[in-house]
Amino acid sequence: MPPQQKQRKMAIVGSRSVGTPPPLPSPLAFQTPLTLERGGGPGKSSLTVQYVDGHFVDSYYPTVENTFSKVIRHKNHDFAVEIIDTAGQDEYTILNSKHFIGIHGYMVVYSVASKQSFEMVRIIRDKILNHTGADAVPIMVVANKSDLRPEQRQVSLADGRKLAEELGCGFVEASARYNENVSKAFEGMIVEIEKGQEAGQPKEGNSKCVVM
Repeated sequence: MPPQQKQRKMAIVGSRSVGTPPPLPSPLAFQTPLTLERGGGPGKSSLTVQYVDGHFVDSYYPTVENTFSKVIRHKNHDFAVEIIDTAGQDEYTILNSKHFIGIHGYMVVYSVASKQSFEMVRIIRDKILNHTGADAVPIMVVANKSDLRPEQRQVSLADGRKLAEELGCGFVEASARYNENVSKAFEGMIVEIEKGQEAGQPKEGNSKCVVM
């Protein structure tokens, strides 16, 4: 008989900013602060679709929540991962109570071309801890759009690493457009979840991740 798959549930959440502060993502899931820059955001949905379906999509529908499934192989174990790509227009609609239940990890995504989305990472992380009442939660910070030209950047690689270290989160720069480090981002989320469980955080048979 094939070995039983471990199940993990992840969520991806994003925040928009069009003249207003970007919305806050949901806790215990993959969070991605989305900042719409004339129609373009941090790319959390593009990141997820690239990973699950293997192609790049540039469209973004902030009012639609999607759930994806993917089997991730890590350390000779198969993890059946449920990825929740959350929707929301502001901190109230993004921080939905259902994203606090049965979630094992959060992915927070920002765009290297948006200083505002980068600054939302710390706020989102604090919101997650406050709403879960935990001292620590598995979080993977992903800096998307690493393929942009240097002059288009507002956030350096060093700044991203420094923030992730300060927050005690995993970190990677990725490009959803060119599929660079996309798998590494989601595999890194599994690593963060496993580290959290080794540190004594509750273990469950099914795991979820939220992308914010």
